[in-house]
Amino acid sequence: MIAPWQITRAADRLRRGGVVAFPTETVYGLGANAFDRNAIAKVFQLKGRPRFDPLIVHVEDVDRVPQLVGCFSEQAQRLARAFWPGSLSIVLPKHRRVPDLVTAGLPTVAVRVPDHDLARQLIEQAATAIAAPSANRFGSISPTTADHVQAEFGERIDLVLDGGPCHRGVESTVISLVDQPTLLRPGGIEVEAIEQVVGPLAIAGLSNDSRSLPSPGMLRRHYAPRTPMRLVDVIDLGLRQRPELRVGLLLFVPRRDQDLDGFSAVEVLSSRGDLAEAAANLFAALRRLDAASLDSIIAERVPDQGLGRAINDRLMRGSMV
Repeated sequence: MIAPWQITRAADRLRRGGVVAFPTETVYGLGANAFDRNAIAKVFQLKGRPRFDPLIVHVEDVDRVPQLVGCFSEQAQRLARAFWPGSLSIVLPKHRRVPDLVTAGLPTVAVRVPDHDLARQLIEQAATAIAAPSANRFGSISPTTADHVQAEFGERIDLVLDGGPCHRGVESTVISLVDQPTLLRPGGIEVEAIEQVVGPLAIAGLSNDSRSLPSPGMLRRHYAPRTPMRLVDVIDLGLRQRPELRVGLLLFVPRRDQDLDGFSAVEVLSSRGDLAEAAANLFAALRRLDAASLDSIIAERVPDQGLGRAINDRLMRGSMV
């Protein structure tokens, strides 16, 4: 349980140009004052994040959004009413006061209101919007506990607020409303639900180059364990006949114990085939497999609907070579 004084101390660090890790419902964020260029530069340096990858700006409620955007359209307001607080980031034309470093030099900014009381209390007490990517080294597995953050950074960041495990477990869905409504990244809000509000979404492609990206999480290789990982539709149980290899499995649902003989480590995302449970468990399970001294990881694709789209997206990009 976080004590009020801990939030107050973290807010003070942010106002003074510090970097603070904090929980949201999606993953832990590495936050800095969104209007402090020096503090934002620290975030990029800590993560080893390229400057072409923009940050998402977090606010405590919808009333702060006009301070960040040049136009808060009726379409954007409909999405905000439907999904905020929640795991949806909306890309809109930015206000001139938002530093270019936050937006990778683009004329747009991604904004969201997190669905986590501690995160919103921190933003409110800091009295500023907080720009925050995930609290991990760039390209690696996202953190869903404070321990994950400590494992990544140790004492290199000013403070970590421990709010327990993140209950959503995958990053926010990112939608651009600059032109036609476009899905930039699948995430914690299902595409089907968003389309009920704004109609069919265009789908943006992934990128291999270093031009400024319209959203974080759009590179083809991302969310990746150090251990080589392969995403498959059907688990090849024949691998258990190769004892010289230490192979780990990432399963959507449990299988019979005898089917798993010979595999060195097995993680199950959901005991009952629930995609929300699978999303919440995804990154922690990947981290455990990555720490198990394996030769390779085989991950099972989940049903590609609802939150399954976000899970498969993370697995696909973590397995690309």
